Amino acid sequence: MSGNDEKPDKSGKTPAPAGSPAAAEEMPAAESVAEAPANDEIAKLRADLAAAQDLQLRALAELDNYRKRAAREMHEQLRYAQLPLMRDVLPVLDNVKRAIDAAEKTHDTAPLLEGIKLVAQQLQDVLKRHHCTPIQALHAPFDPNVHEAVLQQPSAEFPANTVLQEVRPGYRLFDRVVRPSQVIVSTKDEGQGAGGEG
Repeated sequence: MSGNDEKPDKSGKTPAPAGSPAAAEEMPAAESVAEAPANDEIAKLRADLAAAQDLQLRALAELDNYRKRAAREMHEQLRYAQLPLMRDVLPVLDNVKRAIDAAEKTHDTAPLLEGIKLVAQQLQDVLKRHHCTPIQALHAPFDPNVHEAVLQQPSAEFPANTVLQEVRPGYRLFDRVVRPSQVIVSTKDEGQGAGGEG
């Protein structure tokens, strides 16, 4: 018995010597068995990747549609934001026209004046309902944030920088100035001071 004789395995077969054609035939079968799970795993990973990419594309499409829908809705809201105000102002305009028509028929100014007063009050109520309120100015300290000085006038009665007269009322919407009050502001009465010293 030579030294390179192979012993039979448990099945009774003698394995082919290494490097022999028979051994070369046995190896690919073992490799193919090992490669099969790896190929299955790669196929699964590819399927998972494709599904994830599909989900990503769907999510991006949904996000784009949401943005477009939100932009449309915002545009509509801005476009018709003044609709409630218009509905409240129109009855005021109707009353102005009625007062004018009545004055033209009777040629009496007293009813017209009374009608205009009522319309003015109605308009003030409409503005208040829409959170547009007058800025308090008369006899208040001058505030450049809400008042616009059109004239300065010496005053012995009020301290300097006090609103003596409101030329045109100002209004604010919530806490934002719609327009400032035009006012006449007091200055120190120099003549009164000089007279007191004499």
